Amino acid sequence: MKVVLPDGSDLSVAEGATAADVAEAIGPRLAKAAIAAKIGDRVVDLATPVDEGDQVAILTPSSEEGLDVIRHSAAHVLADAATRLFPGTKVAIGPAIKDGFYYDFEFPEPVGEDDLPRLTEEIQRLLGASLPFERREVSKEEALALFKDEPYKLELIRDLPTDAVISVYRQGEFLDLCRGPHVPDTGRIGEVGLLSVAGAYWRGDSDNTMLTRIYGTAFPTKKELEDYLRRMEMARQRDHRRLGRELGLFSFQDEGPGFPFFHPKGMRVVNALLEYWRKEHLAAGYEEIRTPMILERTLWEHSGHWENYKDNMYFTVIDGVDFAVKPMNCPGGMLVYKSEQHSYRDFPLRMAELGQVHRHEMSGVLHGLFRVRCFTQDDAHIFCLPGQVEDEILGVIDLIRRMYRTFGFDKVHVELSTRPEKSIGSAEMWETAERALAAALERAGLEYVLNPGDGAFYGPKIDFHIEDVMGRTWQCATCQLDFIMPERLDLEYVGEDNQRHRPVMLHRVVLGSIERFLGILIEHYGGALPAWLAAVQVVVVPVADRHAEYAQAVKSALESAGLRVDVDLRAESVSKKIRDGEVGKVPFMLVVGDREVEQRSVTLRTRGSKETRSYALAEAVAFIGGECEVPGVASGA
Repeated sequence: MKVVLPDGSDLSVAEGATAADVAEAIGPRLAKAAIAAKIGDRVVDLATPVDEGDQVAILTPSSEEGLDVIRHSAAHVLADAATRLFPGTKVAIGPAIKDGFYYDFEFPEPVGEDDLPRLTEEIQRLLGASLPFERREVSKEEALALFKDEPYKLELIRDLPTDAVISVYRQGEFLDLCRGPHVPDTGRIGEVGLLSVAGAYWRGDSDNTMLTRIYGTAFPTKKELEDYLRRMEMARQRDHRRLGRELGLFSFQDEGPGFPFFHPKGMRVVNALLEYWRKEHLAAGYEEIRTPMILERTLWEHSGHWENYKDNMYFTVIDGVDFAVKPMNCPGGMLVYKSEQHSYRDFPLRMAELGQVHRHEMSGVLHGLFRVRCFTQDDAHIFCLPGQVEDEILGVIDLIRRMYRTFGFDKVHVELSTRPEKSIGSAEMWETAERALAAALERAGLEYVLNPGDGAFYGPKIDFHIEDVMGRTWQCATCQLDFIMPERLDLEYVGEDNQRHRPVMLHRVVLGSIERFLGILIEHYGGALPAWLAAVQVVVVPVADRHAEYAQAVKSALESAGLRVDVDLRAESVSKKIRDGEVGKVPFMLVVGDREVEQRSVTLRTRGSKETRSYALAEAVAFIGGECEVPGVASGA
């Protein structure tokens, strides 16, 4: 019989052949590297039989799907090790996840991170034993009997239909309820590392038992695992939640889960960021607006949010009328547009808003500033004529690229998403819009990936993904053509023909959530933000109490130049104050002693350098002022 390979060619194999036989027929090197296969859209064990005409791809650890298989298998080995080391342990679930895996357990005794080395040692022994993964299909009745002592497995089995095909996998003495697939044997998993221990409610329900979740990862080689662990350690050291707390920027309180509290230093950073944002937008021809945080239910019904987004919204009643706290700025911006009559002569009309929005997120997914329930979104809506669309998109692209360069993000990945299966608007409208987006990208000289059918139902879009210093990508900016909002909210303008028309509307964000973007910046720079963004730009360090008066005069001179300055008057040594300034990520430290008081000078030390240099006070103010200038069009950035 014949099967079809990924390149479209046919391969002849014997009747009853398995995916492993297909790999062997292709070549011995592939057969040796193979860990699983894909038949059509299904990822399967290598022992799975193939049929006439099947599309078969062989998976190796070099593919994402192959990595998922080895990580899923590693989770089973972890469970095997845990039940061996801690007799009486009850096992729950253990899936592969992004970059790794986890397994949930109910242990008979407390298990924490101190136990990870023991578990790792036992895992290594099981990997070395090359235990085969053996799949068996059983009836529901058989499954209940096999797992009679495992309450969490029993609950999962009881939830299955009576006629469900249930599969179990055994490696050595360990048996698990699992769909699979798995590697042929434990020796094919590669290198396993255990990462952390956390608590997790069974099935994510706080009314259920709290289980112990052990996270891990697996890679084909030791080098790949070590590289990953180095990146993880780098990410841990740069974690914005830790740095935000240590640098006094923001905190989270039990009284407001998912709602960040910005401290004075944090607000200095936010305000500097927004000052730059406003500078760029003013130069790009945007007018800033501000819309209410709470608006009537009828508006959200007309916009479609009530129907499609209600579960993520917060509500209140005022004078017997239903209101909603806005989850998005768009409908309010449309009301600003509608409040005046518009002519084609007004276009393009660019309205931007730094609007605070609230979206309900489940407590389990909240994560520092990256996933919150309240944040500021830098939305803008551009109303224009059909013939202006391409130029306006190009203007948005230029603004995004300029701002990202300023923040230190030189690597930007771009995606163009086109009409999905379910969409509104005519085919002609979509084709015109998609052509305009593509033409603008080409005029900007940007390479992009085409995502056919991945646009929103109301219009095609361009997404911009920035890459940080750790190689992670973050989707922040979006430029979207919106066909539905002008229609739903009845937006009009008077055309050159004196008739009423619907405007073309572009919706775009540059930074996205300001809070999330700040978290990205903190991790990208490890807390050592560029001088113009730093919460404290200068610390003045008097050598002794008698120098405090001059230190305050230096502070005043710097503040008069618009700089953010602290004076360290603590009864500590100069070296301790400088060390603390370094820990606090302060860009500039000025030491003042007897000589500086006499000469009206300062001794300057920059962040990360042990070198010092003496400046006259006026020279130091000018130099630091230039280094800390807020960038933007006006400053030539």
